[in-house]
Amino acid sequence: MKTFCLLLMGLMGPHWMAPAQTPARKVVFVIADGIPADVLEAAPAPHIKKIIAGGTYLRAHVGGAAGTYTETPTISAPGYNDLLTGTWGYKHNVWDNAIAAPNYNYPTIFRLVKEAQPARKIAIFSTWTDNRTKLVGEGLPTAGNLRFDYKADGYELDTTAFRHDKASRYTRAIDDRVVAEAAQCLRAQGPDLSWVYLEHTDDVGHRHGDGDELRAAVGYLDAQIGQLQAALVYRRQHFREDWLLVLTTDHGRDATTGRNHGGQSARERTTWLVLSAKDVNAAARQQPVAIVDILPTIARFLQVPLPVAAQRELDGVPLLGPVSVAAPQVRAGPDSLRISWAALGGPAEPLKVWATATNRAKTGGADEYTLLGTVPLGRQRLAVGRATYPAAFYKIVLEGAHNTANAWLMPPGPPAPGGTD
Repeated sequence: MKTFCLLLMGLMGPHWMAPAQTPARKVVFVIADGIPADVLEAAPAPHIKKIIAGGTYLRAHVGGAAGTYTETPTISAPGYNDLLTGTWGYKHNVWDNAIAAPNYNYPTIFRLVKEAQPARKIAIFSTWTDNRTKLVGEGLPTAGNLRFDYKADGYELDTTAFRHDKASRYTRAIDDRVVAEAAQCLRAQGPDLSWVYLEHTDDVGHRHGDGDELRAAVGYLDAQIGQLQAALVYRRQHFREDWLLVLTTDHGRDATTGRNHGGQSARERTTWLVLSAKDVNAAARQQPVAIVDILPTIARFLQVPLPVAAQRELDGVPLLGPVSVAAPQVRAGPDSLRISWAALGGPAEPLKVWATATNRAKTGGADEYTLLGTVPLGRQRLAVGRATYPAAFYKIVLEGAHNTANAWLMPPGPPAPGGTD
């Protein structure tokens, strides 16, 4: 498959068209598959540690809230889609690597960027083609007919150039090719939003578990991150651009052998997040953060306005810039809804509390919300009589000055579908 860094739609607009006093904001996010937090933290990884020294390192988690309606398998494709949509599996509907029926009514960050700012350029560089064709849904009407401006993937399908061997050396070779394509494209074209996905570390973990082989794979990854960072340094030196590099993983590994994942053990859930930015907010400082926090963080950095309907469905909060509210919860009392939250803004900041008893967003419709009240953010709780709003199911949205957060009250019933590794 001929996959060079191609401009697939239109021509690049000149960088000087941006206001001279404001550097163009751009983002690269990298998912390095299957690296537990303790493995990364113990690795030498000089290139990654250099980014951390000038930026931020955070413990993070995947898997939703264990034992609740947000619980999501600690499997690769669900983890990628947690990041891409800013929602957990109960919304995006990806439960395993088959990606049988993703719900495109929860838009990816690429779709949100393109719909808000069509002139911006998007790119994907991936060791797994399904990331583009299934998760993002390139070209599918149900996924918004989105098209990447640059792409480099499909190499795993070329078993002649990348002969599949039992030691998975071929995925390292593919990762190298993907990084070379990404670095060249970033350096030459500077897309506004790019995703780099690298697989080799997960393959090594499955084959060898914890040990020297996995540590060596993290070393290969570190060198690859160095190549990407060098491309961004070049762009910063030669163009008026402000780049955010986001580096994370999609899941940890089991504590016994390190070969498996998919469950809700602490090590499978515990991940990490590296940001090249240092000025994180109060939400970031209250670790661990979640993989669903990455989408609102990217949107905030890119200054992409998100539709109100999309904001009301996000399960994460931005980690950069001002933030108002996080960690919403709703519980059913005998005759009331008991709503609580963590106040991250000023205590006197007004907080609007909204409710709906419908979930039309799931099928692409619009939910009609009722304003339950406006209260000081610092109050951190509100009780509302259920007789006034009788229903078995509620979606609660907390709207602060700087972000929204949501929680659901689910009726009794079977748990959401799970998945296997």
